[in-house]
Amino acid sequence: MRTPTPEPTPAAPATAPGLRRMHLAAHFPGVNNTTVWTDPRAGSQIDFASFEHLARTAERGRFDFFFLAEGLRLREHKGRIHDLDVLGRPESITVLNALAAVTDRLGLAATVNTTFNEPYELARRLATLDHLSAGRAAWNVVTTSDAFTGENFRRGGYLDHADRYTRAAEFVATARALWDSWTAGGVPRPVTHHGPHFRVRGAFTLPRSPQGHPVIIQAGDSAAGRDFAAATADVIFSRHSTLAAGQEFYADVKGRLAAHGRTADSLKIMPGVTFVLGDTAADAQERAATIRRQQVSPQNALLALEQVWGVDLSGYDPDGPLPDIDPDPGSQLAQGRVRIADPKALADRWRALSEAKGLSIRETVIETTGRQSFVGTPAAVAEEMTAYVAARAADGFILVPHLTPGGLDDFVDRVVPLLQERGVLRTEYAGTTLRSHLGLPDPVRPVGKD
Repeated sequence: MRTPTPEPTPAAPATAPGLRRMHLAAHFPGVNNTTVWTDPRAGSQIDFASFEHLARTAERGRFDFFFLAEGLRLREHKGRIHDLDVLGRPESITVLNALAAVTDRLGLAATVNTTFNEPYELARRLATLDHLSAGRAAWNVVTTSDAFTGENFRRGGYLDHADRYTRAAEFVATARALWDSWTAGGVPRPVTHHGPHFRVRGAFTLPRSPQGHPVIIQAGDSAAGRDFAAATADVIFSRHSTLAAGQEFYADVKGRLAAHGRTADSLKIMPGVTFVLGDTAADAQERAATIRRQQVSPQNALLALEQVWGVDLSGYDPDGPLPDIDPDPGSQLAQGRVRIADPKALADRWRALSEAKGLSIRETVIETTGRQSFVGTPAAVAEEMTAYVAARAADGFILVPHLTPGGLDDFVDRVVPLLQERGVLRTEYAGTTLRSHLGLPDPVRPVGKD
């Protein structure tokens, strides 16, 4: 563990009128569809050096936190392991404990599933990370009702879809009760919890961490997910990366906070975004087109289409038109992925787009799934990101590079200095904990725990 050296609060540039401070995080590019593995610069997604490189780069850019996804079972397609997954999916908290030793201030966020874990055990692992990192831990709370994933677990893992968030809410509340159970004087108090999903009785093994307890991140977008985030989360990992969609989501979720006794500043909304930089606007667009074609090869285009249609489309030409057949809504062709709520509606939208623009299968998939969020010169990207935050479409961004591990380098070298000059991004860390980076208050110790 590295113990951060106390520093005086730096004199940050003044923020211009109308501008708001921006929060940034880095998502490690793993098995998502933005990652390009055919590029000669692509490295391993399980070698610790890859995690260290990206984390050190994010810390050099004064990012708030480093974010790891999770996968509890390798995804399958047509009964075979998904190509990206065969590269491996390490357990996130183990990786972050190692990163705590080679970083000083960067937050460390782990994605951990509430369906396939137990509150006491997970609360202990996260509290350990929070202590080892001097208060930099975060937990991205995810749920699943997927019986395919559950087959890896003793109880079969199946959870009715309607119960996902009730179990998650009880899980988080129980974990927080455990984190809060020691008094300010260092005396452990026993926790007794009897609920519909969990029964816990005993004293927690660790005192409160330097930031009270880990930051809670959540990524749900359904009505239930938005309510869960408004009641529980400190950060939302949103998928709304366009200005209009971001503003709608931002206003909706922030508007739900008051019902839970919370203020707008108590929850940060940070959509996942991609970026492509170029020396000129034309150069950036050309690079973006190249990356999109790398992300969506002819084989990947058919695979993406099969995940919507749910049938074998290997006989179709990727450079030809979309299928005129309807999807199979009960298909088990692809397993381990988030299910599409209405495959036929999505297929109809794709066909309409293809016909309107004269797009092939591959071109349609590129158009609908391979777009980058911010494309342009460093100055243009800095200006657009600043405008998004000023317009309350986001409080910041979780950047998802397309390369492992060097995909963040250009952004930190070329965009971060411009954001700092504008006064919207810190030039130095003012505090040592993740809560201090995010401007979140430490959790209030419950009455009777002092």
